[in-house]
Amino acid sequence: MLVRIPVAAASSVGVILRRRITAACLLSTKCSMTSNSLGAAFTTIKEVVSLEKEIKKSKFIAIAGPISSEQSAQLFLSQVRDPRASHNCWAYKVGDQHRSSDDGEPSGTAGKPMLSAICSSGLDRVMVVVVRYFGGIKLGTGGLVRAYGGVTSDCLKTAATCLFKSKVQMGVEVTFDLIGVVYNQLQSCQAEDIKEDYDTGKDGTTMISFKVDFDQVDKLEDAIKSNCKQDLVFFKN
Repeated sequence: MLVRIPVAAASSVGVILRRRITAACLLSTKCSMTSNSLGAAFTTIKEVVSLEKEIKKSKFIAIAGPISSEQSAQLFLSQVRDPRASHNCWAYKVGDQHRSSDDGEPSGTAGKPMLSAICSSGLDRVMVVVVRYFGGIKLGTGGLVRAYGGVTSDCLKTAATCLFKSKVQMGVEVTFDLIGVVYNQLQSCQAEDIKEDYDTGKDGTTMISFKVDFDQVDKLEDAIKSNCKQDLVFFKN
């Protein structure tokens, strides 16, 4: 999306756009982020998106991107902020971790409503930076809250999203005659990284280890037990 910026800030256009492109590359915006222990499943945005609004002659440019940690949030901010702008306010959420900044705006009028908009969106592992170019008219406390929260919400609504599910590492010890039965159930639940370990200390048995989506664990256990007709013990990490 082409961002229009006031004439006074026109010299920053190329810098901002180059930074956004760099950020997109560094943050793997083709939805290659991996999930971790911060949540069993989460929805984030696929790529860097931006949205511009003019409110009482001030330009508000919201830039949102996927992040995976506090470190990547700091990197994203460094890539998209414009030092020539009046304010570079931001907020991010990574699981239970969240931070925000008013960057010189009156306390609670920028970062907090931005974070509230992120939380209300249902998205996770996401950061939004709102770059403001002051137009000469003060908006007041309520006006700033509406402006920053509104542009953040509207920006996130334009973003394509993707769902990530955590994988659970599991294992089950079975006799050789049940290997085929177990594999059939693993394939039906799209298990990954399937391995066999014959060093179990027991003749005629193997330990089959695999990874499966967290929401498939109970279904898979029940299916394997039912088809093997045994009350097998599963190991989980």
